[in-house]
Amino acid sequence: MTLIPFDDRDGFIWMDGAMVPWRDAKIHVLTHGLHYGSCVFEGIRSYGGKVFKLREHTERLIKSGELLGFTIPYSLEQIEKATLDVLAKQKITNGYIRPVAWRGSEVMAVSAQQTKIHLAIATWEWPSYFASGAKERGLKLQLSKWARPAPNMAPTASKAAGLYMICTLSKHEAEAAGFDDALMLDYRGLIAEATGANMFFVMDGDLHTPIPDCFLNGITRRTVIELAKKRGIKVIERHIPLEDLKKATEVFLAGTAAEVTPIGRIDDHIFTVGSITKQLMADYSQRVTEPS
Repeated sequence: MTLIPFDDRDGFIWMDGAMVPWRDAKIHVLTHGLHYGSCVFEGIRSYGGKVFKLREHTERLIKSGELLGFTIPYSLEQIEKATLDVLAKQKITNGYIRPVAWRGSEVMAVSAQQTKIHLAIATWEWPSYFASGAKERGLKLQLSKWARPAPNMAPTASKAAGLYMICTLSKHEAEAAGFDDALMLDYRGLIAEATGANMFFVMDGDLHTPIPDCFLNGITRRTVIELAKKRGIKVIERHIPLEDLKKATEVFLAGTAAEVTPIGRIDDHIFTVGSITKQLMADYSQRVTEPS
């Protein structure tokens, strides 16, 4: 497969208030966000030209910046408009949208309160996050050696770039071992999430999902809970120990990129792509095309 580098594409990116030719949307090598992780972002999808949950994603972007100690210099309404503008400029119908905000290059030190805050929004066509056939057979996950940190160790309620370093390490190790993704535990040894999506488990006909007290309460996660309750499926949010994998018959991921994707295996535990998973996959596919 030939990769198309993201720095060498046609089109435009909205950057600091203007549409910039794609290849000109650059930052300096001494940017604070690169060296110290002072960067937040969002992952958003558009379906049929409509952006799903734009308001919730934009609110979370702004909140993530605040949790990292900076204010994005654009209002919620301005960010939403810029998102729609770049989507139209790129002529994207079904695609992925990446807003990202970061500290600039005015200061190169841990303390960088005088840096300028930048914002860019890019979008591109993007089909399924996982390889073809994943939603039919279910993903294979490996338990990661990396754990989600406690809320007093990192700004875990933010979608901060630095928090994804252990996700990349976990996913790379899983892929090298022949798996699709990794299951991450939290600092207590409880089930947390996959590397970029929340997790759900079907046990005795009920839907169980970990309490997001040290990782993101995903927008897709909340949507799936809403859809399940509409179907009369009991949703139980609780701390889930690893040994409870033995009780699960169905498992699936939920995230903007992953959408709703079933899991067929976690290490030696085998699961079916069952009726509840299939129903919620169908319900989610329908929901994303409706008005938010």
